Amino acid sequence: MSNASSIVLFSLSGFSATVNYRVTLFSLTLLCYSLIIVANGSLILTIILDQNLHEPMYIFVCNLCISGLYGAAGFYPKFAYDLLSDIHVISYVGCLLQVFVIYGYAKVDYSNLALMAYDRYVAICRPLEYHSVMSKQRTAVLVILSWCVPVCCDIVLVTLTSTLTLCGSQIQKLYCENWGIVKLACGSTAANSIVGILIISFYCAHVVFIVCSYVLLVKAGIRSREGRRKFSQTCVPHLLCLLNVTAALLFDLMYSRFGSNSIPQSLRNFMAIQFIMIPPIFNPIVYGLVLTKIRSRIINFFIMAGQRCKMRLKV
Repeated sequence: MSNASSIVLFSLSGFSATVNYRVTLFSLTLLCYSLIIVANGSLILTIILDQNLHEPMYIFVCNLCISGLYGAAGFYPKFAYDLLSDIHVISYVGCLLQVFVIYGYAKVDYSNLALMAYDRYVAICRPLEYHSVMSKQRTAVLVILSWCVPVCCDIVLVTLTSTLTLCGSQIQKLYCENWGIVKLACGSTAANSIVGILIISFYCAHVVFIVCSYVLLVKAGIRSREGRRKFSQTCVPHLLCLLNVTAALLFDLMYSRFGSNSIPQSLRNFMAIQFIMIPPIFNPIVYGLVLTKIRSRIINFFIMAGQRCKMRLKV
């Protein structure tokens, strides 16, 4: 294939290791996707419907859950279909769209985690200024930026990738990824590499910002019992989510850049998809269990739902 316009379909070679377990994997995929929808959807509805949860911290949690649903929608439906299919292909446009959605989701997660770190820093280190600094208008602007900046980054990345001349059509993964397409290019990919490094550096700066915020939070938290209580209740789940997302993305990045064919395909598949599978399940469960207000609202909701069911059965 001599140029980009001649590429109509990409083949996904990662499914070669799933042939013998397709029914089992399909069942687990449906279960996992259903759990993501229920867990994230429950938190989103709880936060939207309860006026007492219309605070910056809970709005950012809601945004994190929306991001999880967005990323999962870019992966699970196609993945589930391919598990039962004998031909594992994706269109050129569909491949670029999947790159845009999946990696956009990862960037939105990091943007949101940075906002949550800033919110906790203001709440614990500058409590008297909290309501003026984290006003409703500023919170809305920050949430919008947490989506707009990643979308702009992905538009640039996908546009550059779409201009490449390709000499192959086989992507060695279960889904499309930008580096997998770039590796198929015939000519120079210097521009793609430079933009990729800049974007990675930009989001690494997010991690540095979050770490610096938490150093200040720890210093402030150990000074008083109230500070320690706030830190344990609201910051610990955030740190767990940050470690979860970072570890999963590092696996994917190392696999994409330095993956070896000597590694079993099943292990390579796991390394490639865990950042799409684990954080969207882990994040809402952690926040739903640890944050007292959310946990109590969810428990009350199920108690009321159970009572209504009993009343209907009696009638």
